[in-house]
Amino acid sequence: MLATRPFSETLQSVFGGLLERLGNEDVDLPLLEKRDVSKVSLVVMSGDRGLCGGYNGYVIKKTEARMKELKDQGVGVELVCIGKKAIQYFKKRPTPVVKDYPMGQAPTSEEASAISEYLLSSYLAGDTDSVEVLYTQFVSLISSTPKIRTMLPLKLRGIEAEGDEMFQLTTKDGQFAVEKDSSAASEKADFPKDMIFEQDPLQILNAILPLYINGQILRMLQECVASELAARMTAMGAASDNAKELKKDLSRVYNRARQASVTAEILEICAGAEASAQ
Repeated sequence: MLATRPFSETLQSVFGGLLERLGNEDVDLPLLEKRDVSKVSLVVMSGDRGLCGGYNGYVIKKTEARMKELKDQGVGVELVCIGKKAIQYFKKRPTPVVKDYPMGQAPTSEEASAISEYLLSSYLAGDTDSVEVLYTQFVSLISSTPKIRTMLPLKLRGIEAEGDEMFQLTTKDGQFAVEKDSSAASEKADFPKDMIFEQDPLQILNAILPLYINGQILRMLQECVASELAARMTAMGAASDNAKELKKDLSRVYNRARQASVTAEILEICAGAEASAQ
């Protein structure tokens, strides 16, 4: 996430500058076009492995709730699954899984690009009217929140003014901790009024928007991996604590049984000695 931050900041800066340059003109961009929604593509991001508490279960439950909500409104639903757990679960259900991808432990821009290209081509071809992403937002080592975000169509205002948050794993007093680093939205690029664009600004915006979507997909993949690792650390920590408690309880039970056995033997010896003395 740290490595992708300069690219994201520059992209937002240029994007904001272009919108400022266009002023109040009606922007004709396919990705901003509003449609009557009859079909929605749900992109579900889960993990590839288990042993991470309720991490996978939460996002699957949220997906099912959203699917029911859409179907009750008469809207068709198709799934794009990222992560083996979501793939294995939803391929056994009636809702079609049109595409699937592995999650992995270190998402790359190439993986994000493959996902965003498929979503863009599907949306621009009219195969779907809206794209919603269900991912897990990383909050802290003990907290993560399943989120739903409408990726397509984009909203013109708000894209160019998005802030950024980075979380880094550190240690404090011998314990794991998370440091949060917030950055404000990037300043709009200041294009001189006499600057001549070799391409029309709308064409430049059309080229930038797919890059923006690719960056957002990569960011959500990274958030999911961070959340999964945090959930696994929490689950393994709880399992270790439970094992220690179980060991302590068993030791106590065994000690009581041994002490009872020794006491019974001593009583038998004492009783035998008294009987011999009489």
